[in-house]
Amino acid sequence: MNYKKPPCPVVILMAEDNPTDVLLIRGALADSGLLHTLHVVENGIEAMKFLHQQGKYAETPCPDIILLDLNMPRKDGLEVLAEIKIDLKLKNIPVIILTTSGSKEDIARAYASHADCYIIKPMDIDDFTQLVQSVQGFCCRVVTPPIHSEH
Repeated sequence: MNYKKPPCPVVILMAEDNPTDVLLIRGALADSGLLHTLHVVENGIEAMKFLHQQGKYAETPCPDIILLDLNMPRKDGLEVLAEIKIDLKLKNIPVIILTTSGSKEDIARAYASHADCYIIKPMDIDDFTQLVQSVQGFCCRVVTPPIHSEH
């Protein structure tokens, strides 16, 4: 028997300071048909407040996946990644680095800090849509996500 998991609603946290990239991801998610809720923060400090449900984020859900840009103001993506992966309540959330940097050093540092995936941002909407569909297929049809503990 060929079992196929049904579509899943996915809670996504996107830490991204570039409004154009946010629009591309929103459009690609809409085009993909992925059942999702997208939360966007503009810097690393806001990402950590979201993840710890502090201040205006007190009622936010724990994300199923984090899309994390490296080059953000106030606290960069590598700092955020390091904090996530040492936090017992957060470390099992899959983190996908989604950045313009193709630097070997950035790639090595991201994986050394336990990034689950490193993707260089595509430059066109069709490639963004294909990327989102790939992530959707992987996250909703292949991966069994971790069970979130209360935080």
